[in-house]
Amino acid sequence: MTKSSAKEQLQQQVDALRAEGQELYATLRKLSDGDWSIKTTFKTWTIWDVMAHLHSGDHMGLTTLHDAAQFNALRKLRDESALSRLEYTRQWLSAVDGPELRELWYEKLQLLCDAFAQADPNQRLAWSGPGMKPRMFVTARLMETWAHGTEIYDRLKLPRTFSNRLHGIATLGVRTYGWTFSNRGQDVPSPAPYVKLTAPSGETWEWNEPSTDNCVLGSAADFCQVVTQVRNVADVALTINGAAAKAWMEIAQCFAGPPEDPPTPGSRAVL
Repeated sequence: MTKSSAKEQLQQQVDALRAEGQELYATLRKLSDGDWSIKTTFKTWTIWDVMAHLHSGDHMGLTTLHDAAQFNALRKLRDESALSRLEYTRQWLSAVDGPELRELWYEKLQLLCDAFAQADPNQRLAWSGPGMKPRMFVTARLMETWAHGTEIYDRLKLPRTFSNRLHGIATLGVRTYGWTFSNRGQDVPSPAPYVKLTAPSGETWEWNEPSTDNCVLGSAADFCQVVTQVRNVADVALTINGAAAKAWMEIAQCFAGPPEDPPTPGSRAVL
């Protein structure tokens, strides 16, 4: 990959993240003050908690881009506190109400997008776990914004329109196949399943070697909902063939951190 093509790919992901943020921001502007305290179907998090979590991630991302030492200091301070990450974030933003949080988050997201659009695509960024290059980091922020946004759309029973921005999330889902297992201390089944998805535009997206007996087939939206753990695999319409593919879809996790179990069947609203 040439440096120019890497830069172009980074810009594509920045544009996708910015568009995803704009869509969520427009939805948040429709909320009443009381809506921010409504609990979502994600753990016990309120809509305020969801947006505080996204704002915290964007803040840390902008920090690590500009100053890795400051990022590591902030991470150490958080990790050494006696608080969970949820409680720590609640304490950090305790004086901020919902509408103010919405504006803080959106402003920070724009700054993050502007900064990453100018970043060296080959720079390695410190993060929780393995470091990442800017394009992968921005894709991860896109995934987080889309997945946590789903919690808000679900709880408020708002319709969701899918776009080809899902390509980055689907790619992240495919690339974390091995990590999903190793993160749980399990052997990684080989070979990785063939993945063939129908994009929102009707295009076909494919990864890995074609196979009929070790594959995941279906819509990109369904696949992305499973790998981000906003849906249990039993609640989507994917076709899954083979032991490795089935084992993967039962525990798929494309986000960093310790192993998390998917929601139980039927516990999250089905779009």
